[in-house]
Amino acid sequence: MTTRTVDAALLGVAVVWGSSYLAAKSLVTADTVYPVLAIRFAVGALALTALLACRLRSVTRAEFLAGSSLGILLAVVLALETEGVVRTSASNAGLIIATTIVLTPLLDRRVAVRMPASLYRATALAVGGVAVLTQTGAGFVAPNAGDLLIGCAALARALHVIAISRMSAGRPVDSGRVTLIQLLTAAAAFCAVTAWQNRGVVAVAAAMTTTDWLLMGYLALGCTVFAFLVQMWAVRRTSASRVALLLGTEPIWAAVTGVVVGGDAVTVTGVAGAVLILSGTNWARRIEARARPCLYDERVPRQHRPARIAPGRGVS
Repeated sequence: MTTRTVDAALLGVAVVWGSSYLAAKSLVTADTVYPVLAIRFAVGALALTALLACRLRSVTRAEFLAGSSLGILLAVVLALETEGVVRTSASNAGLIIATTIVLTPLLDRRVAVRMPASLYRATALAVGGVAVLTQTGAGFVAPNAGDLLIGCAALARALHVIAISRMSAGRPVDSGRVTLIQLLTAAAAFCAVTAWQNRGVVAVAAAMTTTDWLLMGYLALGCTVFAFLVQMWAVRRTSASRVALLLGTEPIWAAVTGVVVGGDAVTVTGVAGAVLILSGTNWARRIEARARPCLYDERVPRQHRPARIAPGRGVS
């Protein structure tokens, strides 16, 4: 297996994740957010169950508790992301969620005190980029509700990354089984929420068109199951730092997809904001990698590695 093949597969995941914002925006409406999420996670869980069938008999109590706890937090992340993407542009959503990269080390008290002051400058640059991105060019205006929801989703995703690290540190857990339990827990949570809404899962599923189901399959199978399997496969064949670098291109693909396919408007302030966000997040990634080299060294035991900063995972 060549390095180019592994890189291409990881880049494919980044493209899929980046395009997930537009796919979700095309599929979901303000009154179908939770039924659609319930269907997505149920489909993804069924597919992953089929793939992991031979490993499911040995689920441990630790894996169940970790997966169910993380699943609730994952449901919060996806609810905020999807509610936000309905109310803002796909390109804005993909760029704003990238601030997870700078928020994670700032919120992780185990490592925040060891980070250099330059990380705070990178954070300010990225946050300033978000402020610029949300402007129309006609004087200062407050970010819209969708932008604010995506910002909250970035905060929740950073907490999710930290929680994954703390729950898996020093524990022999199977990442596949924990991921499956997360998906099942999130699906159950979304089904529960729909009980208080006018349109339930069955009604929304019955009203979906062929195009809607194709988008659903893309989000559930491509953006979740495919991406998960590729990461598991690739991390054994390349360095974790290379994985993080390639997956970190996700916001670029989100912006490209939103503009080229979704027709998002291109403005001077929008481009300036995108440049600032990407510059700040990439700067933060480099600072974090230099400050904690053991983070990307797979020879260091997992329990001694601090939380890895993961890129935004799309609406998946």
